[in-house]
Parts: sequence; structure tokens; C-alpha cells
Amino acid sequence: MRKIFSSLKLSQGRKIVLNALSTGRDANLAPLTVAVLDVGGHVVCLEREDGSGIMRADIAIAKAWGALGMGMSSREIRDRLQDKPAFLGALASASQGRFGPVPGGVLVCNDKGEVIGAVGISGDVSDQDEFCAIEGIKAAGLVPDP
Repeated sequence: MRKIFSSLKLSQGRKIVLNALSTGRDANLAPLTVAVLDVGGHVVCLEREDGSGIMRADIAIAKAWGALGMGMSSREIRDRLQDKPAFLGALASASQGRFGPVPGGVLVCNDKGEVIGAVGISGDVSDQDEFCAIEGIKAAGLVPDP
């Protein structure tokens, strides 16, 4: 079988999830939900800690999906578009609600700088969610593009 494109592997996704959750526990954060998506926007891994709210999975996926869709971190999306509410609304509509323009969605790159997926985390304040995503990606031997 021929390989069509480079994408995040399940083993890499699992490492990201475990390390992101460990980072959250070490920092005594609120319960987290971590979503890891491949380059096509499909869920590779999703884990929700006990006590993490029922909307957290959808929010985590939206952060990661939006980062993939726009080719930049969810923090950068927020920063670039904060004064463009009509465009933000259009993006939310076009993505059928899978768009979270707040920190916590981080692109995952391989050692060649190619985007191979994204991580979205929800549960604590957005800056902490993003920190855990970045640390999870680095611990898996991949490169975060926050």
C-alpha cells in the first residue's frame, strides 16, 4: 500500500495525550480533556479526565479543528481576528461550529516542519490548556506550532 501523506500516528497521539494530562496534573489544573486530530481533522485520540465537563470534548476538538482549518494556532486566530467579529462568525458557520478561537489549539509538526495534526485541550483557563498541549507535543518528540 502506498503512503498518501504524512499524518499523526496513533502511537504519537497517545504520547501527546498522556504527557499533556501529566503536565496538567503536575500543575494541579482543573480536569482536562485532550483531543488529538490527524492532518485530515479526524480524531486520533480523545481522553477526558474524571470531572471534566460534558462540553469539554467538543471544545477541545473545535480548538484543534480550527487550528488545522486556518493553518495557525487557536491563539493566533483569536489575536488576528479579535476585531473582526463578522469573519469569526463566518468561520464558525462554515466549520459547522467546529471552531474555537481561544488558546488551547496547537498545530503538530514533524521534524521537517510539516503539519501532521493538531491538539486541542479544554478544561482549565485557555493559557494553561495551551501550555499542556505544547508540553504534550514536545514530550512526544514532535514540534508544536503555537
